[in-house]
Amino acid sequence: MTNKEVAVAVRNIHKEFVLPQNKNTTFKQTVVNIVKKNNKVTQKTLDGVSFDVNKGDFFGIVGRNGSGKSTLLKLIAGVYTPTAGSITVNGGLTPFIELGVGFNPELSGRDNVYLNGALLGFTRKQMAAMYDEIVSFAELGPFMDQKLKNYSSGMQVRLAFSIAIRAKADVLILDEVLAVGDEAFQRKCNDYFSKIHDDKDQTVILVTHSMEAVKQYCNKAIMLKDGKIIAHGDPMDVANEYTLSNFDVVSTDDADDNSDKVNNYTLSVKPVSSQVLKSGDDITVEIQYELDKEAGAEDVFSSVALYINNAPIVFDTTRDKNMVSKIGINKIRYSYPTGDISEGAEVRVVAELWRKSRQRHNDTELAFIDMKNAATFKIISPKRPNGDVLRKRGAWTYGD
Repeated sequence: MTNKEVAVAVRNIHKEFVLPQNKNTTFKQTVVNIVKKNNKVTQKTLDGVSFDVNKGDFFGIVGRNGSGKSTLLKLIAGVYTPTAGSITVNGGLTPFIELGVGFNPELSGRDNVYLNGALLGFTRKQMAAMYDEIVSFAELGPFMDQKLKNYSSGMQVRLAFSIAIRAKADVLILDEVLAVGDEAFQRKCNDYFSKIHDDKDQTVILVTHSMEAVKQYCNKAIMLKDGKIIAHGDPMDVANEYTLSNFDVVSTDDADDNSDKVNNYTLSVKPVSSQVLKSGDDITVEIQYELDKEAGAEDVFSSVALYINNAPIVFDTTRDKNMVSKIGINKIRYSYPTGDISEGAEVRVVAELWRKSRQRHNDTELAFIDMKNAATFKIISPKRPNGDVLRKRGAWTYGD
């Protein structure tokens, strides 16, 4: 690959911000803080980030809030200067990074179009040639002579986005454009992305929390965490990694306190397998219960039920599986194949603790884990054409 094919080259970028910790409201405080030399801390936002964006790429950047995404875009756009490392941009660049940047609220929409164009490096003549197209896309014709301060935030977004995409620069930078504006505006964004998806001359760098957008439009993606790249390459894999990072954070906290104690019988169900599963992976949970009553421990058994999108799919029990309960802690693992469960499906696993009776329908419930406290999983396997759900039996294993 030649250098000409690389639109943006990011090499070992580091970015640190110096944050003051003391307020200097008087001259004396200023002098004291300078002498103490302890009134500032350094915050590292990016730590050795390197990647290439090739000409024609639709390049996605994902990560949780605070991972360094927006800082990275501002470095590429030239808003910030890196602490260390280098960024090379081959060709013109148009950033759509933050609402209101380059706008003057006291000027009209018309004047702001020309002002924003000048900031992007276009002449007045060039902007005049784009003006009608910009206004038409933004659907703001009747409002262009009103002051921008009288625009709603949605109107400002439409105008800014329209300027950014009609400027026709070699590299277009978009930060969270799908997270703002109304539904009609977001559809227009998606229509535009569909048109440029196969344009080999247009390079797009998109920061988004929409994994559907990453999967649908991007041909490459990276994921940032704590200022470092932790996933890079195929957008499907990167999007799944992002989903996993978010899902594990939410679900692990919930799973730590989902036990139920009734009449001295304590029951819990917790994930053992990953909570975001690919095609062919098994859902595995561990059911744990503690018995502190001597009488009839061997008659206590557990059951498990799987719900897919809140619909009950599978029920199974240890009642007749020769698994004898004991005084103290009992642990049972249950596995279920994801098979052909549809992509995006949410699976919840609930459990119950029972005392066996001579007649099965007279078994007594001792404790239960409900849907609110269930172990939860997300399926990211591909959909089958008929959308069927695989209904194989699960497998119990018993032990401490």
